[in-house]
Amino acid sequence: MPFLGQDWRSPGWRWVKTEDGWKRCEPFSPALEDGNNQLKDISPTVIITGDDEKEVYSTEDCEFAAKKRKKDHFSSNTDSQCFYREKWIYVHKESTKERHGYCTLGEAFNRLDFSSAIQDIRRFNYVVKLLQLIAKSQLTSLSGAAQKNYFNILDKIVRKVMEDQYNPRLIKDLLQDLSSTLCILIRGVGKSVLVGNINIWICRLETILLWQQQLKNLQMNKQVNNGLTLMDLPLHMLNNILYRFSDGWDIITLGQVTPTLYMLSEDRQLWKKLCQYHFAEKQFCRHLIPSEKGHIDWKLMYFALQKYYPIKEQYGDTLHFCRHCSILFWKDTGHPCTASDPNTCLMPVSPQHFIDLFKF
Repeated sequence: MPFLGQDWRSPGWRWVKTEDGWKRCEPFSPALEDGNNQLKDISPTVIITGDDEKEVYSTEDCEFAAKKRKKDHFSSNTDSQCFYREKWIYVHKESTKERHGYCTLGEAFNRLDFSSAIQDIRRFNYVVKLLQLIAKSQLTSLSGAAQKNYFNILDKIVRKVMEDQYNPRLIKDLLQDLSSTLCILIRGVGKSVLVGNINIWICRLETILLWQQQLKNLQMNKQVNNGLTLMDLPLHMLNNILYRFSDGWDIITLGQVTPTLYMLSEDRQLWKKLCQYHFAEKQFCRHLIPSEKGHIDWKLMYFALQKYYPIKEQYGDTLHFCRHCSILFWKDTGHPCTASDPNTCLMPVSPQHFIDLFKF
């Protein structure tokens, strides 16, 4: 009996055929409650209920129909934003008696719910950073379906930034890296480094250039608010806000708002704390930059060190990996861990670590 569920110990998922394709039957879904009542007696056959008829398929027929439907879905011209919306997946790197094959980066990227994650402000920067790392080095390792899903999610991100005007600088960096990578890959098309027709990739590159132009012309809407504003706060509170920033460019951007914020953003102690947070003492001792008065220019030090060493990354929420169950999941989904103390086997996964999980 093939296992259709994510956990090899489970009896498998139940599936129903709808107009949009095969959908998993949730055990407690009110919308599929009637369908569950018809699926009580399952043997070597699977009952598929349609609108006007009832058909009985063998397990092999169901698998064949599902694969055909998936193939038709991928080759269709309809715009889909994601193919799966799973909250957690099992990461297996080798074949076992219960599982055959292994989990690839493209499969994990397809199955995890990144499409909904970008709607969460805590996860938005995490997903964008992951897409940027994939664009730099892992784009050709993705399958054709994963590459299509990649650009669908990227399109959704750009639309969100254009509508909400949230962190456009981060998206500009992503598109710049992606366009540079595609220019190199398109030149090497004779080496078969891209999946699909070359004209599709040229159209994608043109779309990226169009997005870059739209972000360049993006005008920030002026917020009309008659209530309390940022400048109504006392100086010590404004200073505390600046000290909580972990990105030097954010400090500079905020300092351009008013002369008072500019004065606070030029504080030497502020930039010293930022250097000490991101870099080790041995690192910034090698790149001391004195100012005209003989003091260390910590602001210039920060941007100089940023060219040589990676800075610490901060995210509101990240993916987590359970070392006991080998499950990759979003933290608030409550994965089915079988350890006696699940908290001892949880490990936060950075975007780079996510990619490294699938290097064999």
